[in-house]
Amino acid sequence: MAQTFTDENVHDIIATGKPVVVDFWATWCGPCMAMAPTIDRLAEEYAGTVEIGKYNMDEQNDLAVECRVMALPTILFFKDGKKTSLRLAGSQSYESLKEKIEELLKL
Repeated sequence: MAQTFTDENVHDIIATGKPVVVDFWATWCGPCMAMAPTIDRLAEEYAGTVEIGKYNMDEQNDLAVECRVMALPTILFFKDGKKTSLRLAGSQSYESLKEKIEELLKL
Protein backbone atom coordinates (compact mmCIF):
# COMPACT_ATOMS: atom_id res chain seq x y z
CA MET A 1 0.00 0.00 0.00
CA ALA A 2 1.19 3.50 -0.82
CA GLN A 3 2.39 5.76 1.96
CA THR A 4 0.48 8.83 3.07
CA PHE A 5 2.53 11.92 2.30
CA THR A 6 1.79 15.04 4.31
CA ASP A 7 3.31 18.50 4.56
CA GLU A 8 4.98 17.25 7.75
CA ASN A 9 6.76 14.23 6.22
CA VAL A 10 7.09 14.62 2.45
CA HIS A 11 10.11 16.94 2.46
CA ASP A 12 12.01 14.57 4.78
CA ILE A 13 11.17 11.61 2.53
CA ILE A 14 12.34 13.47 -0.58
CA ALA A 15 15.51 14.63 1.23
CA THR A 16 16.64 11.01 1.72
CA GLY A 17 17.69 11.04 -1.92
CA LYS A 18 15.80 7.83 -2.69
CA PRO A 19 13.54 7.79 -5.74
CA VAL A 20 10.14 9.17 -4.69
CA VAL A 21 6.82 9.16 -6.54
CA VAL A 22 4.13 11.54 -5.29
CA ASP A 23 0.53 11.06 -6.38
CA PHE A 24 -1.41 14.32 -5.89
CA TRP A 25 -5.06 13.38 -5.48
CA ALA A 26 -8.38 14.32 -3.84
CA THR A 27 -11.43 12.36 -2.72
CA TRP A 28 -13.70 14.26 -5.14
CA CYS A 29 -11.48 13.41 -8.15
CA GLY A 30 -12.91 10.41 -10.00
CA PRO A 31 -9.77 9.62 -12.03
CA CYS A 32 -7.70 9.88 -8.82
CA MET A 33 -9.89 7.33 -7.08
CA ALA A 34 -9.78 5.02 -10.12
CA MET A 35 -5.96 5.12 -10.09
CA ALA A 36 -5.65 4.43 -6.33
CA PRO A 37 -5.41 0.62 -6.65
CA THR A 38 -2.71 0.99 -9.32
CA ILE A 39 -0.68 3.32 -7.09
CA ASP A 40 -0.99 0.83 -4.21
CA ARG A 41 0.06 -2.07 -6.47
CA LEU A 42 3.15 -0.20 -7.66
CA ALA A 43 4.03 0.78 -4.08
CA GLU A 44 4.07 -2.92 -3.18
CA GLU A 45 6.07 -3.88 -6.27
CA TYR A 46 8.73 -1.22 -5.67
CA ALA A 47 8.83 -1.48 -1.86
CA GLY A 48 12.38 -0.89 -0.65
CA THR A 49 13.42 0.65 -3.97
CA VAL A 50 11.07 3.58 -4.57
CA GLU A 51 9.04 5.55 -2.02
CA ILE A 52 5.54 5.79 -3.50
CA GLY A 53 2.87 7.77 -1.73
CA LYS A 54 -0.34 9.73 -1.98
CA TYR A 55 -0.61 13.43 -1.18
CA ASN A 56 -4.22 14.40 -0.43
CA MET A 57 -4.84 17.89 -1.80
CA ASP A 58 -7.96 18.25 0.36
CA GLU A 59 -5.76 18.11 3.46
CA GLN A 60 -2.32 19.32 2.30
CA ASN A 61 -1.07 22.00 -0.07
CA ASP A 62 2.51 23.16 0.64
CA LEU A 63 4.20 20.75 -1.77
CA ALA A 64 1.49 21.29 -4.38
CA VAL A 65 2.08 25.04 -4.30
CA GLU A 66 5.88 24.58 -4.46
CA CYS A 67 5.58 22.25 -7.45
CA ARG A 68 2.79 24.20 -9.15
CA VAL A 69 0.32 21.35 -9.27
CA MET A 70 -2.78 22.75 -10.96
CA ALA A 71 -4.72 19.64 -12.00
CA LEU A 72 -5.54 16.28 -10.49
CA PRO A 73 -4.38 13.64 -10.69
CA THR A 74 -0.76 14.74 -11.09
CA ILE A 75 2.21 12.49 -10.39
CA LEU A 76 5.66 13.96 -9.73
CA PHE A 77 8.97 12.12 -9.53
CA PHE A 78 11.90 13.02 -7.25
CA LYS A 79 15.44 11.68 -7.02
CA ASP A 80 18.57 12.75 -5.16
CA GLY A 81 16.42 15.13 -3.12
CA LYS A 82 15.21 17.09 -6.15
CA LYS A 83 12.19 17.18 -8.41
CA THR A 84 12.95 15.62 -11.80
CA SER A 85 11.54 16.68 -15.16
CA LEU A 86 9.32 13.58 -15.13
CA ARG A 87 5.66 14.43 -14.64
CA LEU A 88 2.33 12.80 -15.44
CA ALA A 89 -1.06 14.52 -15.43
CA GLY A 90 -4.45 12.92 -15.82
CA SER A 91 -5.50 9.32 -15.46
CA GLN A 92 -2.68 6.86 -16.16
CA SER A 93 -2.49 3.15 -16.85
CA TYR A 94 -0.41 0.72 -14.84
CA GLU A 95 1.96 0.39 -17.80
CA SER A 96 2.53 4.14 -18.22
CA LEU A 97 3.21 4.59 -14.50
CA LYS A 98 5.59 1.64 -14.40
CA GLU A 99 7.43 3.00 -17.44
CA LYS A 100 7.96 6.37 -15.72
CA ILE A 101 9.15 4.69 -12.53
CA GLU A 102 11.68 2.68 -14.52
CA GLU A 103 12.79 5.90 -16.21
CA LEU A 104 13.19 7.51 -12.76
CA LEU A 105 15.39 4.64 -11.60
CA LYS A 106 17.70 5.17 -14.60
CA LEU A 107 18.28 8.88 -13.87
